[in-house]
Amino acid sequence: MANLPSAKKHIRADARKAERNGYTRSTMRTALRVARTDIADKGDNAQESLRLAVSQLDKAAKKGVIKKQTASRRKSRLMRAYNREMAAS
Repeated sequence: MANLPSAKKHIRADARKAERNGYTRSTMRTALRVARTDIADKGDNAQESLRLAVSQLDKAAKKGVIKKQTASRRKSRLMRAYNREMAAS
């Protein structure tokens, strides 16, 4: 357990950050899962869910929850999957 007041403050601040980051990460993962499902099912709302997933990735990268390059890579893979599925249909 931390003894110094500043260390105790860091622990409290880290807990707040973890809670905030957890919400952002969860929202992002849900949007990605929905987008992947819609793309695989070739659903009518695949384009909209793709747009939402890209938006969530950008927000997570902006807030520092994930790195910028990680967001870019995931967006690229999503777009590639979307284009592949739409070309096949």
